[in-house]
Amino acid sequence: MEKLDPRTTALVLIDLQKGIAAFAGGPHTSAEVNARAGRLAARFRELGAPVVLVRVGWSADGGDMLRPLTDEAPRQVTLPDNWLEYADELNVADGDIHVLKHQWGAFYGTQLELQLRRRGITQIVLGGVSTNIGVESTARQAFELGFHQVLVEDAMSSSNADMHQFAVQNIFPRLGRVRSTEQVLAALA
Repeated sequence: MEKLDPRTTALVLIDLQKGIAAFAGGPHTSAEVNARAGRLAARFRELGAPVVLVRVGWSADGGDMLRPLTDEAPRQVTLPDNWLEYADELNVADGDIHVLKHQWGAFYGTQLELQLRRRGITQIVLGGVSTNIGVESTARQAFELGFHQVLVEDAMSSSNADMHQFAVQNIFPRLGRVRSTEQVLAALA
């Protein structure tokens, strides 16, 4: 993989929050994803490149949740008290950019694009949970906005390995470049 320029590249991590960890069913565990994301975040910070931490959450009354009609009814769950807390492995730093989204994708209705563009970012390195939901929705939006992308296969996971593999093998190669954590770290060297 060619070199990644930390002056124009940002790390964007999707939903690596304690309330989402249980949704990482495969092929990588949430502990594996969080550890790899933590390594990437540490290296980006070391190089002075932006680290963007995206979480999903809603108002206390849930009034800003999506509720379109669908064939599969939304799951009724009680959110745990630690829902919004970042995974410990991320070692959140003062300079990190925080984005709160209210739907699957991280661009719509947030300041993500503004935060990236004003910093001169043209390329994002993307990871998180779930591969085929929050990560894929964000990757599709980033593609449509013209961002170059590196999708870190082993720094993301889905509810099961089949859903993860479908996105990694069939969708992501059309949106960007699929690489491993080690390949990204090497490209930043």
